[in-house]
Amino acid sequence: MFTGIIEEVGKVVGIKQDGGNRRLTVSSSQLAQELKKGASIAVSGVCLTAVEITPKSFAADLAEETWHRTSFSRIKEGALVNLELPMRADGRFGGHIVQGHVDGAGTFRALDRIPGADDYWLHVEIPPELARYVIFKGSLSIEGISLTVAKIEGTEVTVAIIPHTVAMTNLASLKPGDPVNLEVDMIAKYVEKMMHGDSANSPLTLERLVAQGF
Repeated sequence: MFTGIIEEVGKVVGIKQDGGNRRLTVSSSQLAQELKKGASIAVSGVCLTAVEITPKSFAADLAEETWHRTSFSRIKEGALVNLELPMRADGRFGGHIVQGHVDGAGTFRALDRIPGADDYWLHVEIPPELARYVIFKGSLSIEGISLTVAKIEGTEVTVAIIPHTVAMTNLASLKPGDPVNLEVDMIAKYVEKMMHGDSANSPLTLERLVAQGF
């Protein structure tokens, strides 16, 4: 379990392919020292298992499914990735519930400075099948970052980003067209399933929520 509060930005220093699997090696001056073999770590929002650790790096194996479903398809040596260790049982819940189970990849459109302010607008295109889970002022994990939706226009989501988030994550390294990992609020998916039984064919609607007393 993660919270979407990024602890370190690492750098991809190696991608080794062996058949359909790939081993991703990431430099980490801080978090690698806290890892043990078999431990979990979120890499740009993807929960991975550390299989090889040094004082300054760790490696994790990527299945073919992980490679194609996530933003790792754009990963090259030198790419920056957001890192977060699992939440401790006695820790503070700073963001929202993030499982590290990516629902799909969106498309980075822009990170624009807001005129007359130090903040930014982050624009991301999300897959149509995920749009029903994203609401105004709701939580959305983008590249593992717990963010709050400020605007939705069709399948484009806009999020307000403060300078601290830009400085502490990989957002500034992204280019228009880059895929980004998305994990929607898991509570929305559970509510949909409980109400309809088949989340794929019975979308959650305002009318159904009202009828159920929400």
